[in-house]
Formats: sequence, structure tokens, C-alpha cells
Amino acid sequence: MKILSAAQTQQLDQATLRAQGITSLDLMERAAGALAEWFSDKFSVTGAGEILVLCGPGNNGGDGLALARKLHGAGYAVRVALLPAEKYSADRQHNRQRLPAAVPAAELRAGALPAIAPGTVVVDALFGTGLARPLAGLAAAVVGHLNAAPARVVAVDLPSGLLADGPQPDPAAPVVRAAHTVGFGPPKLAFLLPQNAEFVGEWHLQDIGLDAQFVADAATPWHYTDADAVAGTLPKRPKFAHKGTFGHALLLAGSRGKMGAAVLAAGACLRGGVGLLTAHIPGAGYDIFQTARPEAMCLTDAHADFISELPGLPPYQAVGIGPGLGQADASLAVLRRLLQAAATAEPPLPLIIDADALNLLGQHRELYDLLPENAVLTPHPREFERLTEPARDDYHRLELLRAFARRHRCLVVLKGACTCLATPTGELHFNSTGNPGMGTGGSGDVLTGLLLALRANRQLAPFAAARLGVYAHGRAGDRAAAETGEAGLIASDLVRQLGPALAELTAPGNA
Repeated sequence: MKILSAAQTQQLDQATLRAQGITSLDLMERAAGALAEWFSDKFSVTGAGEILVLCGPGNNGGDGLALARKLHGAGYAVRVALLPAEKYSADRQHNRQRLPAAVPAAELRAGALPAIAPGTVVVDALFGTGLARPLAGLAAAVVGHLNAAPARVVAVDLPSGLLADGPQPDPAAPVVRAAHTVGFGPPKLAFLLPQNAEFVGEWHLQDIGLDAQFVADAATPWHYTDADAVAGTLPKRPKFAHKGTFGHALLLAGSRGKMGAAVLAAGACLRGGVGLLTAHIPGAGYDIFQTARPEAMCLTDAHADFISELPGLPPYQAVGIGPGLGQADASLAVLRRLLQAAATAEPPLPLIIDADALNLLGQHRELYDLLPENAVLTPHPREFERLTEPARDDYHRLELLRAFARRHRCLVVLKGACTCLATPTGELHFNSTGNPGMGTGGSGDVLTGLLLALRANRQLAPFAAARLGVYAHGRAGDRAAAETGEAGLIASDLVRQLGPALAELTAPGNA
């Protein structure tokens, strides 16, 4: 699913009007109907209490006025507060005239803002995607008043004061803090970034029949990976397949005190469908690893505490390095030799680079030139900062992410609530699965193992494997959280759920 800019979102509305031969009022009525449907599913007439709809001077205000009319017709107790302006949109004015006289409506005034009782549901329809400047004056005072009130806030399209696809010009300017944001069509980039979470709350998309052809033709670097994007990505296993069909992977992981990372990554690789897995681990970890993962083959390093040797690479279709690796000088030398060998192999050997291997890369940036094309790096934000530089904000971090992936021709998985996969062509793909329960030690090791299995499977192209791995990892987390709750989720639960998660996404067999 594509993510459009604010300008493209406005163009999408116009394209819909032209393609479907409808008026902007017709489209506004659709939006209000979709809002009312969502609202009635969320809040019952008897449980909602009083509803206050704050309406701005533009079409967002028109959506709010049309919604107020529909909610009143459905039996809700509704009142409207109107933000005065020198100019109003025509559609807003039309819906102001259509508002039933039985719905109380008053203009907002400085120094006399409406009282908001505890439990009131406030609909923020002041400003939407078209806003391009910080709120000031009466609008800012209204938002400040709303944020201080003990209310449940539902934002229409976008919380007022928040920009759709860029950082706030004035971080001190007020922005509505919504519990829910209801948008139309594709998601907004602002929904997906941590710095906006306190404003957006839970976001929801309502289908109002916007022009699909415009979206298909729109050029954008931003994408949203949902189930439809990855359904059928994993090929069905042929009847006469064998362990050699699905690749032989090598995992370089573990150090004294961190063998759990190697065990988790290996388990994920095995559950991810690899044909064969060999793990090269420090000598002290042999008994732990062989007992925990008997399905994997095990090579032990001459050093007991960390990895100091690189095995021969010809048997392997992909190599993963980093989980629990440590940062010993000898392990750095292994990473250097691996990069050199992978880059000169024909074809280049797929690599998954995580954890301490990323930290070693960040400390020795001359190694960037050795990265083979389509290597997969899986940093969390702090690790990414060590690879690049501290980001001013989340939008700047995305710029750094795109630039890094393009410059080094690699795939970068920036882990987080909406994990973002950057491609060598500069695309950014945000993930839709996962939950806060996955914020636990070992979750990243599981992702590394799964990506290693998928990259060893030569039936999958590099991008397809990475996107599928990110989505399936989050889906496993969602399945696990449904069983254990988020607080009780541990990384081993993810390993156990990888098989069912991948089964949901496997290509169907021939009829």
C-alpha cells in the first residue's frame, strides 16, 4: 500500500471527483458516513455521553458538521463549536446550513471556551491534511484547552496542528492529542513515526472509494506493508523437495554469557524453513547450543569466549553474523574477512548483519565499502545512529536511512513499532504487524535468524525475502501476544509462532 504526501492526498480527492463524476459535497458526505459508521462501532448512543464537535473553517470542518448531523440523526447528544474565520470553504458552509436547528452550535471565543466535562467525546475537525503552518491565536488556544480537558478525543483525518509528512515547524506550537485518528484512503506518514504517537493515538482507515488508479500511478518512496502486500510471497514447497532445496545457512553468533542470542537466532532460522543450518560458535557454547538446537550442525571456534575464525564459505547460500557476537578484535577480523569474501563471491553471498556486527561496522566505517550488494542490516535506532549520525527527529532519521541504503546498495531494517525497510532504490516500507510485547531481549535475534533462512532460499528475491521476514516476525509477535499477553511475551514465543505466521503467507498450491 502506498503512502501519499499531503499534496498527493489533495490530488487524490480531485482525481476521484473527475473519475467518478461526483461533487466534492458527495465525497464529503461519504467521508461523514464512514466517520459515523466508525463512531457508532466505537461508542454506543447510551455510552458515549455528550459529543462535542469542533469544526474549523475548511473542508475538515465540513466533515465535522456533516458528522454532527448524522450523529444527531442516530440519537447521539451532539453540540458543535465553530472556529470563526474571515473565509470559509463552500462545502463547509453548505454543511453548516444543513445542520439541524436542534443541534446546539456556537462560535468559539477567546476567554470563553466551551466547558468539557469528564467523559465527553470531542471530535477534532478543526484542521486536516491541508494545514501547512503551526497553529496560532484562537486556534492554538482551543487546542490547548482541549488537551487540558478530561475528554476522549477523536481526530478527523489528522490531529489539528500536526503536519502530514514533515516535522513541526514550531515544536512549541500546540497539536491535538487524540486517542483515535480516523483517516480516509492510504495512511499518512505522520501516523507511523514515534514522535507523533502522543498526538495520533490509535489510527484507523475508512474506505470512501477514492480513485484506485490515481494511487496506483502515484510516485512515492513511502509504502505500508499489510497482509495483501506479502500474501503468497513464500513459495509452496514442491512435493519432491529435500533439505538441499531450501538452502544451507551459516550463523556466526554467540560469546561467553550471550549464547542465548545464538540459540534464538538458530531456532528462528530453523523455523523459518532453512534446509540446513550450521552455526559457528565460541568453544564455551558447544554444550548449550547442541542441547538447545539439535537440528542444527555446530562448528566450535578455537577460542572459548568469542569467535575468532571464519569457516570456509562455499557450502553456504547465506550467512548471518552478529547476535551475541561481542566486540573482540578477533571478531572484528572475522567480520572483515567475511565482508571481503562475500563481496567477491559470484554471485555475491547474501549477508544478514545484526547486533554487535553492526556496532563493529559503525566503529570501522571503512568496512562499508566492502558491503556486498543487497546485504541486510537490522539495526535498532541506537545502532543505526552509530552507523550514521544522531537524527534531529524521526523525519531526519528517514532521510539518513534512505541515503545509507542507496549509498551502500543494501537493505536496512530499522526496527521499531512500525519497522521500516529501506531498499537500495530509496524506497521505505513500513511494517503493519507487531506489538509492544516484542520490546524484549532476543526479539532482534529472532528476526536475524528468520531473515537468514529466507535469504538462503534462492526462490526469493532479496527485497521480497526481507519484506516477508519483517512482516512474518511481527505477525509471530501478534500471535504470541494473543496467547501470553504483551507483558508476558518472550523471544522464544516468537520462534514458536514463526511456522504458523509463515503458513498464513505461503503461496497456495495449484488447483
